[in-house]
Amino acid sequence: MKYAEATQGRIFVLRLEDGEIVHEVIEQFARDHYIKAASLVIVGGADQGSELVVGPATDRELPLKPMHTRLAHAHEVTGSGTLFLDDEGEPLIHMHMACGRNEKTITGCIRSGVKVWRIMEVIIHELCDCKALRTIEQPLGLKLLNPTAAG
Repeated sequence: MKYAEATQGRIFVLRLEDGEIVHEVIEQFARDHYIKAASLVIVGGADQGSELVVGPATDRELPLKPMHTRLAHAHEVTGSGTLFLDDEGEPLIHMHMACGRNEKTITGCIRSGVKVWRIMEVIIHELCDCKALRTIEQPLGLKLLNPTAAG
């Protein structure tokens, strides 16, 4: 285990609007408000055509081959995630959502593009005095959280 300590910073309450792409809007908000690290909670609706990464095609094989699912209809959503700067100084969120419709739920990562249906509500809890960054890690080739990075 690796860890870093942080202190609580500002808290932001956002309302995302119909058609916005969740990760794009939140990452731009972080740029505009100089947020380097945060935890995120989200509720609302995901529109048809939204895409989730729903796992690797095989459990342990490398390179990773992500599986994607596209929502055919609007879904209710709840999600949580984190935001940290990458090694180039850009905010990058990692968020998973559970998207439900009727009696079926699909859960996955939103990085392929989840589109807001009507509204989504986001609470951003800023983390201050934290040196964690997202850095490329091999053999996965993904920008993963490195709590001990020197920011």
